Amino acid sequence: MSFRLAAYAVCIQDGRVLLARHVPPEGGSSWTLPGGRVEHGEDPFDAVVREVAEETGYAGVVDRLLGVDSRVIPAASARAGVEHQNVGVFYRVRITGGRLRPEPNGEIVESVWTPFADVAAMRRSSLVDIGLALAQTLPASGHVAPVPVGGLIQH
Repeated sequence: MSFRLAAYAVCIQDGRVLLARHVPPEGGSSWTLPGGRVEHGEDPFDAVVREVAEETGYAGVVDRLLGVDSRVIPAASARAGVEHQNVGVFYRVRITGGRLRPEPNGEIVESVWTPFADVAAMRRSSLVDIGLALAQTLPASGHVAPVPVGGLIQH
């Protein structure tokens, strides 16, 4: 089984959430939250700010820890064809500056502020639903129920 520790930003402003369109090398696309892999020796708190800057062009500051999600992606659904565990640390991030742009030489081709009501109709990672659920409910445990995958919601 492969393993990844990642940090994700839930950026909310005026009833909208910042989503990033991910286009992997093998094709297809889906919407996700800004964020990604925590590098060796890196604090997830620092990683989420770095990832927001790299993927969107925005500068941001962490307002609060929202929670942690752990999911196992079956080999049949995983990119490398190997069962994969992703542990995601979700933060509420406030945008403080910068200019929205695509990720240079990366897999994020655009980021957009999306009204909450429009999210349900988008092809998206389940990470989006987890992040929004954490931001909207602020559970004391920092954990929400897993989001079923299927239809517009994918791993």
